[in-house]
Amino acid sequence: MTSLPRRLLDALAQASLVRSLVIAAAAGVFLAFIGPFGTATAPLWQRTLYWVGLCAAGTGMAIGIDLFMHVLFDPADRRPFATALATALIMTPPATLLVWWVTVRLFGWQVMHGSMLEFAGPVLLICLAMNLVNALAHRSPPHTHASSGENAGPPRFLERLPAKLRGGALYAVSAEDHYLRLHTSKGSDLILMRLSDAIAELEGLEGAQTHRSWWVAKSAVKGAKPGDGRAMLELEGGVTAPVSRGYARALRAEGWF
Repeated sequence: MTSLPRRLLDALAQASLVRSLVIAAAAGVFLAFIGPFGTATAPLWQRTLYWVGLCAAGTGMAIGIDLFMHVLFDPADRRPFATALATALIMTPPATLLVWWVTVRLFGWQVMHGSMLEFAGPVLLICLAMNLVNALAHRSPPHTHASSGENAGPPRFLERLPAKLRGGALYAVSAEDHYLRLHTSKGSDLILMRLSDAIAELEGLEGAQTHRSWWVAKSAVKGAKPGDGRAMLELEGGVTAPVSRGYARALRAEGWF
């Protein structure tokens, strides 16, 4: 499990506030133009102020909830779309209250307290859509982190290396059917294991999942080259590892290539 400061730094990096606010503004302008949920009768400027403001406020709520989740749960155990759903459910009650209050103040609608629940359904739908869009925009590959502290031991995964590979540097792990191929400074070999389970046990080595079937140690990366419409990482030992298009932006921003 990664340390709390590391989790918070990862969360802030993944939040990408500017990009999130751009998405919120774009969604707000779109909703202003189509005028859903009875807002079409208001002037365009008023609808734009209403929807952009609410989408931006909702984005702030979602980022706060995501930071809190990083404190409670190890990011390696989280799933982006399940997290988006959980965030939408958690933020819907306060967001509903906010929407009801802003609607009354801005439009002057005589909304009774008993009808506040009528806002919950539409608010949930918008929160869910916004969180799913942000999950896609901020998609980041699962990472493993180098051990810190005097008592930090080697990653559990290294105990699974066949005898002939032990003591060598681990460059990458790739999936082949139900097996994993271990690429090391002493050669390669296969073990029976799932990649997701291997990544969980690789905590303690600085690396990331670069593709649905590859984990790569960051220290093994020598460079990158194009290949088949996507980047290929050149590793020690002459190994090349693919980078999926969905992970390329995040890995490039982190200086992998």
